[in-house]
Formats: sequence, C-alpha cells, structure tokens
Amino acid sequence: MVGRAHLNNVTCNLAIQAKELHSLNTILMLRRSRIVKAGKRRIQRFFPGLKKPPKIDPDCPFGNAPRADRATYLKLHEEACARKYPEIDSCLERFNFPLDRDWLQNLALHTQVVIKYSPLNFQHGYLLYALVRKRLENANPGENLTILETGTARGFSAICMARAILDAGRTGRVITVDLIPHNKSIYWNCIDDNDGKKTRQELLHPWQEELESIIFLQGETRAKLNQLGLSRIHFAFLDACHTEEEVLSEFRYVAARQNPGDLIFFDDVTEGLFDGVVAAAKKIQRGGEYSVEYIVSAENRGYAIAARS
Repeated sequence: MVGRAHLNNVTCNLAIQAKELHSLNTILMLRRSRIVKAGKRRIQRFFPGLKKPPKIDPDCPFGNAPRADRATYLKLHEEACARKYPEIDSCLERFNFPLDRDWLQNLALHTQVVIKYSPLNFQHGYLLYALVRKRLENANPGENLTILETGTARGFSAICMARAILDAGRTGRVITVDLIPHNKSIYWNCIDDNDGKKTRQELLHPWQEELESIIFLQGETRAKLNQLGLSRIHFAFLDACHTEEEVLSEFRYVAARQNPGDLIFFDDVTEGLFDGVVAAAKKIQRGGEYSVEYIVSAENRGYAIAARS
C-alpha cells in the first residue's frame, strides 16, 4: 500500500514539470488508477504523439542536462519581455506600487525563462510585489510581516516578495516550502545551466540582500506546515500541488492564522488547465470569509487574490 506522504511527493514532483508541459493538471492527481488513466488521456489531448506520461526523476525535477544554450534562453527572454499585458498594467496602476522592470526582468532571466510549451509569463512577480507592499502599507507600525509561500521552484516569487519588504523599509520574513532541496546542485532548466549544476542558493546568489529575509524549507507541504508552528500569516502565495484537495488544505492552514485585511494569492487559476485550483478558489469565495478578485493575465494564465473580510 503506497503511503499518503509518498503519493503527495509524487504529485508535487509531477506538478513541477506539469507546469512546464503546458499544464497537464490531471496527472497531478495521482491518487487512484482511474485518475492516472485520465491523466494519460489529458496528455494525449495536448500531445497526440506522446504515448507515455513524462517520467520524473525526483532528484532532478528539471532534467539531467541543460535544455538549451545561452542564445536560446536570451531570445526567449527578449520575446517574453516584449509581450503586453494590459490587464496586469491596469491592476498595477490601481495598486500603485511599481516594481523596477529592469530588476524584475533580470531576475526572470535566471529564474523564469525556461524551455516549455506555453508562452513565458512572469507577470505574477509584479503582482506579488505590489500586493505585499499594499499589505505592508496597512500593517501596524513596527509589526513584522510573515509571508508563507508553498512551491518555491527556482525562487523567483520569494525574491520578489522579499524585495517588497526591503523597499517598504519594514521587517519581515518569507517562509517558502518546496520538495526541491535548496542546497543540492541540479540543473534548473534556465540559462545558468550552461555554467553547470547549481544549488538554489547559488542560483540566487546575486540577490543576497533579498535572501536575508527568506527561509527555505524542503519537504512535503502538509508535513512542513504542521511543523512550522506559525501563529500569524499576513500574506500567503499558494502555488504547490494544484489539486483542489491540496489547495484547500493549504488554504485552511493559512486562513486559521489570518485576520481581516490579510491576503492570499493564487497562481494558475485557469479553467481547463488547472481546474483544481479554479474549483478551490470558487469554494473559498462561496465560503464568505474572503472576497476573491480574479485577474486574467493571458489566455492560459489567471490569478486570484483572496482578501480576509
């Protein structure tokens, strides 16, 4: 009998590559054989020539070798930076906490520009920065902000949120959880792979000031959350496993530690691609404790902001 923790580990490892294989969200639900079969059907829908689901090495979730040369990553970066996102621009104008674009685009080159099937989109970095700044603006003087992130990946979002704390001149910490080890040298499917394997710590070395505000934890999300002993979470970014069950489990943990005015940000709120995240967001909205705002960044990328009433 396969244990629950092992299934969760498999599920989350699949999530890492599923997001880079144009959102094969059904395969994330490795709970029963019938769901595995549904996942295979979903893969075949997106990739008719693909006969088997992708095999994922938990020790090398992004592959065992560089996926492209520097020139390819630089070209992808240039194309991604040139895309326009009017709805995101409108939101950022409303929030009124702009983030330096050169700073974010440089961070994205090393942590968001990857080889994948769907268009690159790192607009959530701007939103996370602005929302953390907004939450800090409403915080009591001298209050330390606690931010929780599930799903660290390469560390892009954690760095953006830490930058917001620094720019606000406040104190706080970003606690981020992922199955991927922080201090193990691996390939990351990014431009830095051309220099050889790196740890996440090495990958993020240029952002030392931000790193001082971040605590990186490795492990299965539920287990780690139960070990943290947090009493207060002012802001959360939930982006680990994308099943409805797992998203709601993380939400319940956060909601029990939030007060009116606190925020939760959800990525991949996109119908037809990550239906589990969409279902969870709608259930949270119906619950009445949080007001939920939906933002569409692109056809295949949506977000939700949940504010505690």
